[in-house]
Order: sequence, then C-alpha cells, then structure tokens
Amino acid sequence: MFFLVVLKYFKIKRRTMINSTQSSHFTLSAYFETGLVQSLYFMIVLFLYVFIVGANMLLIVVICLNRSLHEPMYMFLCSLFVNELFGSSGLFPFLLLQILSDVHTVSVPFCLVQVFCLYTYGSVEFTNLAIMSYDRYLAICHPLQYNTCMTSSKVTLLIAVIWLPPVLAVLVSVCLTASLQLCGSIINQVYCDNYSIIKLSCSDTTVNNIYELVAASLTFCIPSSIILYTYMRILNVCFSGSKQTRQKAVSTCTPHLASLLTFFFSSFINVLQSRFDMSSVPNILRIFLSLYFFICQPLFNPVMYGLNMSKIRITSKSLFKL
Repeated sequence: MFFLVVLKYFKIKRRTMINSTQSSHFTLSAYFETGLVQSLYFMIVLFLYVFIVGANMLLIVVICLNRSLHEPMYMFLCSLFVNELFGSSGLFPFLLLQILSDVHTVSVPFCLVQVFCLYTYGSVEFTNLAIMSYDRYLAICHPLQYNTCMTSSKVTLLIAVIWLPPVLAVLVSVCLTASLQLCGSIINQVYCDNYSIIKLSCSDTTVNNIYELVAASLTFCIPSSIILYTYMRILNVCFSGSKQTRQKAVSTCTPHLASLLTFFFSSFINVLQSRFDMSSVPNILRIFLSLYFFICQPLFNPVMYGLNMSKIRITSKSLFKL
C-alpha cells in the first residue's frame, strides 16, 4: 500500500513537470498601447521619481549633517526617508524602461528581486511608523524618562528592528516563490507581484499560502497593536494633561498621524485592487490604483515632515542660503 501511494505521488509530480511551461521571462499584460502620449507618461513618471529622490535625499542630508537633529525622532525619520528611496528605486526605473519598451517582459530573477524590494518597502514602512509612534508615546507620556529610555544604543536596536525582521520575512517569501513550478508567464500588473506569481503555479502552494498568511498577519498585527496602544495612551494624556502638553502632542503627532492615515488608505486600495476582479475598471485607473501605494508615501512624507517640523524646515532653509 505504501509503495502504491509513493508511486502515485511521483506520477502526479512527473505529470506536473511535463505540463509545466516554465519560462525564463514574465509578460506584464497590464500595459497598453500609449501611442502619441507615450512621451507624456514617461515625463510624468520621470518627474515623480526625480522629485521623490530629490526631496527624500535632501531631508536625509539635512538630518545627517546637522548635529542638532541627531535625536531619536529624526533618526527614525531618516530611516523612513531611506526606505522611501529604496522602494521608489525598486519601481520607478523599471516603469520608465517599460513605458519606452514595445515588449513588456521581465526576466524571472529580476522579477523576484523587484518583489523583494517592493514587499520589503511596504513592511519596513509600517514597522517604521509603529516605532515612531512608540517614540512619540515616550516623549509625550514619559518626558522625564525619555532621554534615559531612548539612548543611542536603543535607537540603533530599534532601527535594526525596523529593517531586519521585514527583510528576512520577505526573503523567505521570495525563496518559497522561486521554488514553485509555474504553468504560466503572464502577470496582469505593470510590475512584479508575489501573489500574481503564486497564482501561476501548477505545483502545491500550501506552504506558500500558510507562510504568506502568517507573515502578513504578524506584519500587520504587531505594528498595529503598537500604534493603537501608544495613541490610546497619548490621547489619554492629552485629555487629562495641561494645554502645553496638548499643544506638544498636536505639533509632534500631526505629521505622523497624517502619514499613518495615508499609509492605511493606500494599503487598503492595494489589497482591494490585488484581491478582487477589477476587469470592469478602466485600464488606466487600474494602473493608477496599483501604483498608488508606491507613489503616495514617498511623495507625501518628505513634504509633510519637511513643512510641519520646524527644526527640519529651518535647517533646510539655512542650507539653501549657504
């Protein structure tokens, strides 16, 4: 009986390998003929990328060069801006090449690298925002113990927590995806998406699905719990504290809250677009919705923090005067 089961397993495995149409390239089918407006689309995407790189690089340089900004809050902000550059560089140069190309294909290894970059960007972004909320909680709810709690070694540890777990989690996910036997090569996106690649598999994806579910749950639940807890405590202190405490909370938390809201909104749109049938939605709108998550935060964050945080604004102005 045992040998019959084993024989049946290998027959199924062999049939799967025979039916497989493993390809060295993926075709991105969401692109469409742009005709005369091809140059316009290229210029719009190029302008967005240049603005994102310029704005985020400016704030990174301002924070790194000015010793008065070497505080925990600004170190976490610097990490956030680095992540915006990382995510944008994983997407925009690729988009620019695809817009100019007549054949919208991408090699499997490069596709997996892009999946790693984009998924790491999203995970690091959320973790970074959670750590920033914890930092604001300590500054507002425990101001006297803040400097004792937020030492340079602890800041370094928290930055490692922001980056290392998401990088390792996404790396495992990409390795699991790379091990799949695929029976198709068409991705209905303008960039490489892990969920779309898994759907092309003709081998068993149980391990992938379980891992994706657990990793997504942990990636969402842990940062969400930190954010909810810290802001509940901040609100409690604001309502029961002095006017000065409320003003401090509003001035330091407003940019962070705005960034959190845009992140949740763009994440919701991205999940909605990737999990449901959007064939009835116009193609150009589908493309915009799929890119919104990767465009909104890198554009919004440097503008929001640069304009609303007085120390950064004043230091930036003095840098331009020089």
